[in-house]
Amino acid sequence: MVAFFRRCYFLHLLRKFSTKLLRLKNSLLAGITIVFILATSALSYMLEPETFGNWFNALYYVMTTIATVGYGDYYLATVPGKILAMFLYVFGIGLLSLVIGKIIDTIAEFHRRRGEGKMSYYGKDHIIIVNWSKKAQLAIEELLAFDPNDEVVIIDEVEKHPFDHPKVHYVNGDPTSEEILLKAGVDKARSAIIFADPRIDETSLVDGKSLLIASSFERIAPHIHTTVEIMLDKHIQNFRHVRVNEFILSYDAVSRLAVRSALKEGNIDIITQLLRRRHGADIYEVPVDASWRTFRDAFTDLLSKGATLISNKGDMNINRKLDEAIPSDARLFVISDESILAKLTGAGRKD
Repeated sequence: MVAFFRRCYFLHLLRKFSTKLLRLKNSLLAGITIVFILATSALSYMLEPETFGNWFNALYYVMTTIATVGYGDYYLATVPGKILAMFLYVFGIGLLSLVIGKIIDTIAEFHRRRGEGKMSYYGKDHIIIVNWSKKAQLAIEELLAFDPNDEVVIIDEVEKHPFDHPKVHYVNGDPTSEEILLKAGVDKARSAIIFADPRIDETSLVDGKSLLIASSFERIAPHIHTTVEIMLDKHIQNFRHVRVNEFILSYDAVSRLAVRSALKEGNIDIITQLLRRRHGADIYEVPVDASWRTFRDAFTDLLSKGATLISNKGDMNINRKLDEAIPSDARLFVISDESILAKLTGAGRKD
């Protein structure tokens, strides 16, 4: 009976000890495990130096023992050594199993928090997409098609990651909140696209929310290039004071493309190619060559290399200004494919 109670008491102590280990912080548990392995390795070598020859072989023995590999090339032969070996069987194997379990739990927790958008983004030069929708999905696909190395951060309030991709991070929360914007790394971002919230029915309220988000971006990170989708043209003036770089009228582009398709059969295909990175030619900015004096020089030279000059900044009347001098602040855009752009610039970057 006494032996029975002693065994129960031992099991009780062992359970309490295991519970305390489970509650330890990962860093502390890792430290305890390293100390345990080093200490038992040193003790093994001290007990039987002739068996191992050096401390490293004793470390090798301890590692293979607690990992349950047990090759048998080294083993403790003395009574004190065998007692230490039994101690390793009971506590060493359990401790290592606990550490492995903690590692698996940490990885699972990381993926869970990433999927729920609870983790901060610590990169830089990324692009922020605000408000998830089909348009946001297409925008991300275009971004990744243009440069697979681009990093994208989505800010929205959906329950799980809406676009599971290694280059796409998700932050769950209110995009007007400074805390959420900082979690998305807005202070280190390159640009941001604010899409209209599809969950709001009233167009004025949609633009009002977009204005509030744009104001938050301007206050925290005025340096980034901001593009905002708005529902009503008359609301553009309300955004001027927050220095939004570009506006996209939600229904304007679709309506204009539909009219062009109806009136001019075939030209919609050309516009679609320019809109989609993965199909046909694209629009690129090229550096101004020092040998070009007029737009005609630039036009002729670029054409001979397979690129068509179409505009200086937003001015597309290049063909009427061929004999005019190229201004010092000119930004020239061409229609070209990527291979020709590489020959012109050596890099190529769509604007």
